[in-house]
Amino acid sequence: MKRHRKAEVKRRTKETEIFLKIDLDGSGKYSIKTGIPFFDHMLSLLAHHSRMDLSIRAKGDIGVDAHHTVEDVGICLGDGIRKALGEAKGIQRYGMALVPMDETLASVALDLSMRPCLVYHMKLKRSKIGTFDLELVEEFFGALCNHARMTLHINLLYGRNSHHMVESVFKGLGRALGDAVAFDERSAGIPSTKGVL
Repeated sequence: MKRHRKAEVKRRTKETEIFLKIDLDGSGKYSIKTGIPFFDHMLSLLAHHSRMDLSIRAKGDIGVDAHHTVEDVGICLGDGIRKALGEAKGIQRYGMALVPMDETLASVALDLSMRPCLVYHMKLKRSKIGTFDLELVEEFFGALCNHARMTLHINLLYGRNSHHMVESVFKGLGRALGDAVAFDERSAGIPSTKGVL
């Protein structure tokens, strides 16, 4: 029987209200409503390519700025991943993806190590896509790393179109995350020689 590692996360501040559900053993179903269309699109790609089921409902002060909502969704997603993983017994732990999208190529590598670290090498051609401030991409990944307690290396190798660049990275994160949380059939224990992550 297939296991379903699930979690729910609720976060309420004076700036945002977020409810998130995640199933690491899903099939890539998603329902994302943050009030920020481009961000919804990226999160949908992440869920689809990771094969995890993801539901997010977020209300935030986006009339002021999208920053709080984007960062807090990253916090909640990180908390959800870590909560759903539990002791992380039997997982692959590492995930890597090299994702082409037309003229763009992105590399994403991660370790569910319990040691938060973001290495972010991504120079975009524009500062915004529509009304979405592209500075917030790094903010999202930083919050995700800190709360999922993962090491994440993002390297945009090349590209011209900023939409393609961001999209290839979110797809890469999905692929890498899906591999990292997958079970290793040869090992049921903690994936570390230390015996603990």
